Amino acid sequence: MGYYHKLGSIPKKRHTVFTNPKGGLYYEQLFGTEGFSGVSSLLYQVHRPTAIKAQLESYSIAPKVIVEKNITPRKIEGFDVTPEDDFLESRKVMMLNSDLQIGVAAPRKSMTTYFYKNAEADEMLFIHKGTGTLRTLMGNIDFEPGDYLIIPRGMIYQMRFDGEDNRIFFVESYSPLYAPKRYRNEFGQMLEHAPYCERDLKLPTELETHDEEGDFLIKIKKQEMIHQLVYASHPFDVVGWDGHNYPYGFSIHNFEPITGRVHQPPPVHQTFEGHNFVVCSFCPRMYDYHPEAIPAPYNHSNIDSDEVLYYVNDNFMSRGDVREGQMTLHPGGIPHGPHPGAMEKSIGKKETKELAVMIDPFRPLMLTENALKVEDDKYYLSWM
Repeated sequence: MGYYHKLGSIPKKRHTVFTNPKGGLYYEQLFGTEGFSGVSSLLYQVHRPTAIKAQLESYSIAPKVIVEKNITPRKIEGFDVTPEDDFLESRKVMMLNSDLQIGVAAPRKSMTTYFYKNAEADEMLFIHKGTGTLRTLMGNIDFEPGDYLIIPRGMIYQMRFDGEDNRIFFVESYSPLYAPKRYRNEFGQMLEHAPYCERDLKLPTELETHDEEGDFLIKIKKQEMIHQLVYASHPFDVVGWDGHNYPYGFSIHNFEPITGRVHQPPPVHQTFEGHNFVVCSFCPRMYDYHPEAIPAPYNHSNIDSDEVLYYVNDNFMSRGDVREGQMTLHPGGIPHGPHPGAMEKSIGKKETKELAVMIDPFRPLMLTENALKVEDDKYYLSWM
């Protein structure tokens, strides 16, 4: 994130003495990406963040890949995934490649007995259903349906839900997630023509500072394993921090669609980017206003990328029989386009109420056992 932010108390100069009024010094921690050259923040903590008391048993959560090489259009019934109490156990990876993992989750309970850290991937949690609070060592962010939560790798957090009906679409990225470069000037500020700006972001607030010692379990994901470490102090013991690397939220409802006289291609919907993939938001908007425009997208060849669409509501201009919570995969190598009748039906329409999240990876996706359990295996015939 290129936007400077700070919370709590920090010393006037970095890497200098910062005295704890109760005695001793606060402990400084650099929280950065890509070695020492990426975006970073400086955290000041009551206790040493390095004090491990015990290591419990580690266990594998590696997704079971069933289809390694795919050319078939797929439709996944995301809401058919059975809800589970535990947040981590509820997360089901559906598709993956060497750059990212894509999945859905239906957690019923808040995280109360442990903290979580993804040590190898940035996370994008799209809140489809449910409200609550993302609690982190750098502050809290309240969330509601339509919110993207961007959580940098290494962030220690808990999810607190207000109820039990929660649905999340998620991406784990092995590269940092950023706003697209073409939306930012040379100083990192969002440009005037960008479809959203810094003012739209939900930044961390309510910095919790827990001066507590005891046994605190942190579950850490690394190399498809969950490692369980018990630390000697509460991980939310930060008294202050500043910098550019922190979690934040952004509502899909604050994305301002770019429209034109004729149909605009998917890049106008881009919201975030990682290495070898982009994230796009398809939002309610006015249709194309050329008098002879065809609002529905033209057929196009997916030669360089797969396309994943997650449907947030049951409206989508080019698809027939769409229900919220479904996910389609249109693989690279073959063309795809509107379902029969969708092109003709769109002519003369003034607006669309569609809401969807699209992921375009530039390397082929593999499908997991989780995906095939909830697949509509006749979807590839739906253009007949």
